[in-house]
Amino acid sequence: MPDFPEPRPLSVHGGARVVAMCNQKGGVGKTTTTINLGASLAEYGRKVLLVDFDPQGSLSVGLGMHPHEMDLTVYNLLMERDVTHEDVIVPSGVPGMDLMPSNIDLSAAEVQLVHEVAREQTLQRVLAPALAHYDVILIDCQPSLGLLTVNALTAAHGVIVPLECEYFALRGVALLKTTIDKVRERLNPGLEIDGVLGTMFDGRTLHSREVMDRLVQAWGDTVFHTVIRRTVKFSDSTVAGEPITSYASSSAGAESYRALSREVLARWLDG
Repeated sequence: MPDFPEPRPLSVHGGARVVAMCNQKGGVGKTTTTINLGASLAEYGRKVLLVDFDPQGSLSVGLGMHPHEMDLTVYNLLMERDVTHEDVIVPSGVPGMDLMPSNIDLSAAEVQLVHEVAREQTLQRVLAPALAHYDVILIDCQPSLGLLTVNALTAAHGVIVPLECEYFALRGVALLKTTIDKVRERLNPGLEIDGVLGTMFDGRTLHSREVMDRLVQAWGDTVFHTVIRRTVKFSDSTVAGEPITSYASSSAGAESYRALSREVLARWLDG
């Protein structure tokens, strides 16, 4: 495991890197990674915006919001011309990290966007003014490869693929890579895969270790050195509505996400 340095503090903020957290398989740790990577980056002095781009609204709920008590969501930003990003953004409860919430209304956007001109670029267009105010924008995608996910990939500079360390999760990644390649070819030539992240790793089982080996064989250096191990603390922190970095600050899970944030920042600096 390489030792990634503590990132240097920033004197100015803005020019955000937009990252889509993407995998069409559900339950692989996309939302958990979005919340905890965001909180870890904020700990290192980055201004972070989390975008809940899943109609299930798990990211918003995971930060203590009630889905039926939201005045404005990402849906309003996408579909209503007079709504700006500032109207939708709310504090996440974590210093330095804001949230663009979502609820089931967003599922209607997928249907309505079909008839729009340049429908794949809608999120990119409405997010553009926010880039000047943040260092990192993390988009939590829904578990599908539909129009919302294509919007997220078109708006993003990079993709992080959380992948549960089990066989079925491994099988679906080839399809995701095909989608990323198509988006890069047709809509977003600058799109990069920032990394593949092994989640829910259990070093005691041969299965988890074999999946990690297969992952490294298939993706090589794209796989992050940091691995997120399975722990009950993640579920507990979700119920509490806060990131593991504040809920159980000294736990192994919190340290893993801090290590991931250092590795991510080191990759972006080298890139």
